[in-house]
Parts: sequence; C-alpha cells; structure tokens
Amino acid sequence: MQGLTIKPTDLPLRPDFGTVGPQFKLRTNFFPIKLPKKTLYEYDITITPGTTIKRIKRRIFELAEATNDWTQHGLKGKVAHDFTSKLVAVNKLPDPLVIKIIFKDEDEDVKDVKDVKDKKKQKPKEYTLTFKFVKDLDTDNLLDFLAGQDRAYEVQPIIAALNLVLAAFPNSAAGQGVLVGRNRFFFRSGGVQPVSLGGGLEAWKGFYSSVRPAWKQLMVNVNACTTAFYQPQNLAMAMMQFQQHSFGAQASAFVRGVRVRTTHLGYKKTVKKIHRSNARQHRFDSGDFGMVTVEQYFKKKYNIVLSRPELQLVDVGGMKQNLLPPEVCEILPDQPYRGKLTDEHTAEMIKVAARPPNINAGLIVDEGLKSLGFKQNAGPLNAFGISIGQEMAVVPGRLLPAPGVNYGQGKPSVDDKASWNLRAVKFAVPGTLSQWGVLVIQDGGRDEFQGVGDPELQRTVRGLADMCRTSGMRVEGEPRYAVAPLPRASRDDPIRKEAIKVIRAAVTQGYPKKPSMILVILSSGDKHVYNGLKHLLDVYLKVPSVCVQVGKIRKDKGQLQYFGNVALKINMKMGGVNHRLVDPPGSPPTLAWLRDPREPTMLVGMDVTHPSPGSVKGTPSVAAVVATIDDNFAQFPASLRIQKTKKEMITDLKSIMEERLKVYQAKKRSLPTRIIVYRDGVSEGQFNTVVDEELPEIMEAFKAFGDAKKSYRPKVTIVICGKRHHTRFFPTDSQFADQNGNPRPGTVVDRGITAVYEYDFYLQAHYGLQGTVRPTHYYVVHDEIGFGADRLQALTHAVSYMFARATKAVSLAAPAYYADLACERGRAYLHALFQGISEGGTTVGSGTTNEQEQELATYAEAEKMWHGGPGGELKDTMFYL
Repeated sequence: MQGLTIKPTDLPLRPDFGTVGPQFKLRTNFFPIKLPKKTLYEYDITITPGTTIKRIKRRIFELAEATNDWTQHGLKGKVAHDFTSKLVAVNKLPDPLVIKIIFKDEDEDVKDVKDVKDKKKQKPKEYTLTFKFVKDLDTDNLLDFLAGQDRAYEVQPIIAALNLVLAAFPNSAAGQGVLVGRNRFFFRSGGVQPVSLGGGLEAWKGFYSSVRPAWKQLMVNVNACTTAFYQPQNLAMAMMQFQQHSFGAQASAFVRGVRVRTTHLGYKKTVKKIHRSNARQHRFDSGDFGMVTVEQYFKKKYNIVLSRPELQLVDVGGMKQNLLPPEVCEILPDQPYRGKLTDEHTAEMIKVAARPPNINAGLIVDEGLKSLGFKQNAGPLNAFGISIGQEMAVVPGRLLPAPGVNYGQGKPSVDDKASWNLRAVKFAVPGTLSQWGVLVIQDGGRDEFQGVGDPELQRTVRGLADMCRTSGMRVEGEPRYAVAPLPRASRDDPIRKEAIKVIRAAVTQGYPKKPSMILVILSSGDKHVYNGLKHLLDVYLKVPSVCVQVGKIRKDKGQLQYFGNVALKINMKMGGVNHRLVDPPGSPPTLAWLRDPREPTMLVGMDVTHPSPGSVKGTPSVAAVVATIDDNFAQFPASLRIQKTKKEMITDLKSIMEERLKVYQAKKRSLPTRIIVYRDGVSEGQFNTVVDEELPEIMEAFKAFGDAKKSYRPKVTIVICGKRHHTRFFPTDSQFADQNGNPRPGTVVDRGITAVYEYDFYLQAHYGLQGTVRPTHYYVVHDEIGFGADRLQALTHAVSYMFARATKAVSLAAPAYYADLACERGRAYLHALFQGISEGGTTVGSGTTNEQEQELATYAEAEKMWHGGPGGELKDTMFYL
C-alpha cells in the first residue's frame, strides 16, 4: 500500500447524483464494519540481515511469534502484520523493541548428510527484527472523513492498516489460507474443495476481502474467486500431463518457481528453471564415479533406475547449478500456479468460476465470512474491537432506458437482453467491397474445403457476399482465391513460423495486385497461426483482413447469423457505419448533445496491455489509443506503440494524440472543441498518475494545432473504466432481475458504496450469459466539460451500444473496448515474446544474462518484430476489429 499516491483534492468532486430511470434496491457484496473510537499504532519492521525471499520472511515471523519476547512485550493476539515489514498494534509497543530468532527452516531437513558436499557444521543463522514506530492512526479522523467533514484526511494509511487486521486470521496457521496476490485467500479445507483442471493443475476457490470507505460507513468488500494450484504429485508425471493437455504448452513455464521435495534425499527446493538437456545427455564429473551421465549417477549412487530419462532436467540450485531428474521430485501441496494458463485450462477455469448470482451470494455470506474469520470475529479482530456485519449491504440502483438503434433501412427494437437482430435492416453507411480475396488455410481440420474448385467453398463465399449485399454493401466482382496448405504443427516449431512462411508465399503469389481485403478461412482456432497471420498482413503486407473459422462458416445451423456477424466487421473495415444511436423517448438529449455541430466532439479510448506470466523478460507493454473521426461516432482508427515493460502510463501520448487529431482534422476539416477520454487498464492507486502524467501530454499535443494568433485548447474530460474490481450486485426484486438472477442491463449505482467525495458510478450495460455479472466502475479523474451525473451516465450507457462488432450492448464503453482490441492486435505482432520465445527459439528462463542487458536485448528484438506497426492506408482504418 506504500505505493499509493491518491490525493483526493486533485480529483473532481461529485457534482450531483443521477435521477433518470426507476429506482430499486440491490444487495451488494459489501459488509459494514464497526470500529471503536480509538487509536491504532503503525510500525515498520526491519529484518537483519535482509532477505528478499518471501518464504524465508514468513518463516522468520513464525519463529518470532513463538518467542517469549513476542508474548512478554504484549504482541500475542494484539497485533496484525504482513509477514514482511508492516505491523499494526492495539497498544503502543516498547521503544526500542528488538526480537532475535535462531533460524530453522522447516524445509531443510536433509536425511543423508553424506551427500551434502559441505560437511562442516554450519553456525545457525540469527535474524533480528527491529520495530520502528511510524505513526498513530486515529479512527476519529476516519469517521469524520466518512461523514463528509474532512476531505483532506489521508485515508489510505488507516485503510491499509485495517486490511492487515482483517487478513490476520486467514493469513495465519489457524486460518489455513494461502495468500495469492493481494487480499485473496484460498482454502483447501472446509466446504470448498479443489476441482481438477487437467494437465497437472486444479482450481481452488477462495475469497477476496478489502476495506472500502463509503458514505458515513466503512465497508469490507468480500467476493468469491478462483485460481489455479499445482496438484501435489510427482513432477515428471505433472510435466507430461501439462504438455499433453495442450499442444505447444511449455514445460519450462510449468516448473518455474514450484517447490518440490526430493524422494532420494528428502530435502525441499524451489525449481529455478528447466535445463536444456536430459538425464541421458547431461554428463558431469561426479568425483567417486568419474564422468557420468545423470542417469548413470543415480543408478550407481542411489540404485535408482530412472524410468523417464528423456525428460529435461530441472535446476533447483541457488547461485550454483543443481540439476535433478523430475521423477525424483514431488510437488509440495498448497502451491498456486503463477504461470500463464493454457487456453484449455482457461476454458475449464471459466466453467468452475461461473456461478449463478444466488449461488455466489450464498457462498460469500456463508463460507466466505466464515473462512475469512468474519463470522466468528477470529484472530485479532476482537482485540482491535472490530466487528463485521453478517448481511450484505443494500444500495439503491436505477434502470437507465436503452438508446434507440437506427439503420439505413429498418428500425430494430432493443430487447430485455440489450440486444437486437439484423433482420430486414441495411447498414447506416454501407461500405464497398471490390477487388477482394479469399485465402483458404489448410491445416488438417475436418471441415476444410478441398481447394479453390470446391463447390462448397464457392457456395459459402457467395452466401457471405449476398449477406453483405442484403445489408446494403456494394460487393463488386468475384473474389480472387488462394490456398495455403500448412506444414504440420511440431514441437520444434511451437509458434508455427513455417506455417506463416507458407501463408506469405500464398498471399504474394495469389494476389499480384494488392486486394482491398482478404477473407481468411481458418482451419482451426490455432492462436499461433492467427497471430502470425495478422502480424504478416497488418505489418508487412498492409492488407485488411477478416478471419472466419471453417467449422463455423460451413455450419448450416446459424450460418446466416454467422454471415451477419462477419458482415458487421467487413463493413467497418471498409469504412462503413453499421448503426447509429438516438436518445430514448423522454430521456435527456444526450446523443443530440454529443452531435451538437457547434461543439464538435471526439471520443477517445486508451489502454495498455502488459506481458503476462511466461513472457520473455523485458517484453514491452503495448499501448493503444483509438479516436473517432466522424459525426456518427462509429469509426475509431487506432495508434499503437510499444513501451517499457509493465509501464502503466502511456509513454508516447503527446505524439499519439497529435496523430489522432491530424486524422480527425483531415476527415472533418475542423478540430474538436470537446474531447472525452475513456481510459482503461489503470489500477485504483494510479488515478492521480493519469492526471499528473498523461493529462499534460494530451495538453502538450494541442500546441501543435495552434498558431501565433490563436491557440487550440479543447475541453477535456477523462473517465477511468475499471473491470478489475470485486463489486457485485444482486437484485432484491424480480422485476429488475434478468432470467439468470443478475441485474437487468442498464443498471446504474452511484450511492451507498461509491466514493465519499469523488465522482464515480457503477454501470452494467450488458446482459450476462453465464455466472455473476461484473459491472464496470467508471471514475471521473478530470472534467473540464462539466458533466452532470445524468448526462455522463446516459452517455456512457449509450456508447456501450456503439460497439460495431455486435448487435448488443457490451460490458465496457465502446472506445475503451476498441482500445483493448487494438492492444490485443499489438500483442499479436510480439506473439513469440509473449509466448516466452525469443530469437533463435530460446524459451524464457532457459538462459540468463544481466537483467538490464536482457531487457534491452528483448526490447531491440521487439522493435524488429514490430517493424513500424500497421502502415499505409491500413493504419487509418479499424484494422484491429
């Protein structure tokens, strides 16, 4: 929590509350906290000598808690800490307070000391914990803040302290929780049993808790969550299961960081990485037996005949290499999997995690409160005088009316699921499709077309072209066909580089003249082929493309609907507009206000995506900014950039905004006087950083459009879109619930659990197909336009219906959704690095150099792959859709 820099005075105050729409009550997964009027005491703890290993730190604290000093100085049961450096106490502690421990690692119980090369008796290691008083935390000040009487009060330190107190029980041996990330605890025991995901992993259910300030009330947000853990078993078996579960799954990603116990000696170690060679290949000087392979050594030394000598060895060494065959390692229990899940694992996880709202609510109230110790006031809660309500908070919500949807011909109505159909409608602005191509990918799929002459292929393409014409598009001439028969997938070519070479040859030979668009008929959902193909067509050949899967486009059932969905993408990529929105009857004129010709407005979406676990170290983050260029607010061309790895703020924003404004100016012969930014991908602690770092870059970009006589300075409003939160709503009245028990689309909440002073609201614009729906949290961090709550809520609701790829409202404001899609396309250009493979085929973790050097080398490799990004005319279209 030390990194948080929220300064409430910098963020706009809430101007008012929304009033539009019928009001109703919702339960929400927030529980009231009762605090005594008293002072808490915060301490920093320094461990000497220092260590960066979390497991060692945790063990040091466990040993310190068992000392007489801990009890005698009044710490037992009256403090809460994070097993690292922070502690909160009920009473003031002696000053100075120093506690010494003799370290004994429970994980280092070696049975056979003869095998330990250093036979000298090592002196037991001693650690010293030094407690340093930081500050008093007065709950009176917090209560004034919640009551709206002291906005300047810095609330984060006491919130962080209370989170420590609430986490003390699940984070203890008594609570038996396994902490993963921040504030999420997972449990093997109790009523929540793990579910196998296959491939050596299992899903654990757990609970998240976080203290949140709300109007006149302190709350704790509790939610059910799911994550993947290793199944405790033999490491060799698990590695094989993981690789067999998904083609292309890397054993290196699976083993990195896993704790194991060796079966031949009984000691416990952490696997650092996988080695290039196996037990049959790797030779070393064993001393007693001379130069031997690992396989021979285990036979001679331990009389162990390895059954899987062909498996790569694992390195469990510290500074020095220590190689072991995986089959002599057992995975220790209760370990979260921190690598990247395969697509198959992700699909299984979704099945496990998708619980209906009533089941989810029951799980939170019963098992959740009990596991976290909130039901029984476990751990130090009693000592701190804190109690937690057992019923979910009830908050007022409203149902916003859906905007009207207009087409060039036909006027579909929006149903209860916030969706409509394309029957008897024509696009608002039809595009033209001429000189286009069809590329058939052959990769062993069972539904594949036989070749260019396949009459079924001709019939299918004609059917799609007819759908485009029916929807109003001009489709001129017949397409030119090409076929790419791909080489078979192989573990030697995990990201299908050879397949992309074949596709390149097929496109360059099949289309002597550059086509206006290529319809690519994929053989399967192979992500390596898809990403490589988009990289090739966007960056190198600069040709727009629309991909379809052969199994879906050939299916008789639902084929017309599939054609319709593909036509939506084709029309947008050809510069068309699928639909326009109008204000619903009786509502404030929000869309009319947006289109006011006296105040031309530009909608902007921004996002940054970061390398996932398993990426090559130093893989850049990808930033995307999309912005409108038309009065229909339909066309959102994008600017893409790569930037330093894991940097949350957009580095090159001045240049990007200049780029977007130039395209707007070229298309409209004017510049916008209002700019509304929907910024995705920012964590709560970074709101102020957006204002401090990104806003000045946006302002700087405006200077390029002014002159000596007149400066250019439009009004700017920035709204952060948050999806990574744990707030859920449960309707209390069936009239305002959908058929799954979720709130109806259009539900907005701006009271009860929102910010005490700032300008935020929750909006669920979409219909949830499965599980408990997550609303989007919108937070205004800068507002020069001066939005009232009703107008901003109505506008955000309306732009959720603008998403051109679907005939329904989506979960996120369309500009932010488009920026998210553009980021995903940027990831495709660096696909190898995101998959953990760098130039020459080295997988991540198989070789290390100086960290800084590796990051620089990776960035240089990424720049080469990026190749300038999308270019030509393509870059000013919605190529990423």
